[in-house]
Amino acid sequence: MMKRMLILLLLPLAILLYAQNKKPTTLREVLLAELRSTHSSEEWFVPANIAVKGLTAEQASWTSGKGNHSVGQLAHHLVFWNRQNLARLKGEQPEKFSGNNNETFDKFDTKTWNETVQQLDEVMNELEKWVETADETKLKESAQVFTHISTHNAYHVGQILYIARMQRPDGPWLTMAPGASKAYGKGGYLGSGRRLLWGTLLACPSDEHA
Repeated sequence: MMKRMLILLLLPLAILLYAQNKKPTTLREVLLAELRSTHSSEEWFVPANIAVKGLTAEQASWTSGKGNHSVGQLAHHLVFWNRQNLARLKGEQPEKFSGNNNETFDKFDTKTWNETVQQLDEVMNELEKWVETADETKLKESAQVFTHISTHNAYHVGQILYIARMQRPDGPWLTMAPGASKAYGKGGYLGSGRRLLWGTLLACPSDEHA
């Protein structure tokens, strides 16, 4: 009886874990997976939403003094270029750009840090919505654009994390000891979750011994 109850309770979790770990098979699914992995889906590396979570405006403005950008500058840069790409994808006129890429970093204002965080989340959501609703022809034509977008986002999110950890070592970021990822095997974190789930069921006493 106990084992049956546990199965009934844990089966929805097993289904959810399986669905989350399902590999993308279509172009739309692949592009969405790439976008979400740098935005909000915590998988093999920390996404943007978690990278900037909990940082104060002061922390977001800090630099090492060696010519490196601050977290705020990097986030502002991502907002600018993601908006540029989104506007072009929608057939709209993008924000005017002087051609000086330094301005996309330097225009960050400490006073608007919270707005920058919100804008980053919003524009990344909008990019995902575009992929979700675009017809197949437009999707194929824009596939390389999204590959560049995701690569660019991942590059700068990595920089944000490096700088953020200097400011707040106890932040909500995923860290793993060297070699620890081997414990998860081919299934990644979700694969580990499934093994834990089924391991729990197998460890339960059978009905006749309950």
